[in-house]
Amino acid sequence: MAATWINLVGLAAAVCSMASFIPQIAKIVRERDASAVSLRMYLVTVTGFVFWIAYGVLIGSWPVAASNAVTLMLSAIILILKWRLDGAEAS
Repeated sequence: MAATWINLVGLAAAVCSMASFIPQIAKIVRERDASAVSLRMYLVTVTGFVFWIAYGVLIGSWPVAASNAVTLMLSAIILILKWRLDGAEAS
């Protein structure tokens, strides 16, 4: 398989992974409710993205590191919204 097609598959995977978090962020912001979000799941997800970034850096693959840095940021936004909104409900 030509390197161009391999890179396009990787790019498509990265875009889909990054874009998958945007609807959840939009829903949380729009409804001001993160009660349906699993805190444990997002803690594990954020931890996984940290490891993916480290892996990308260690193997010298900036696309792996950069795309996972974006997904880390997006999943961290969801985690922060979860903490803020759940904390606001408790007070």
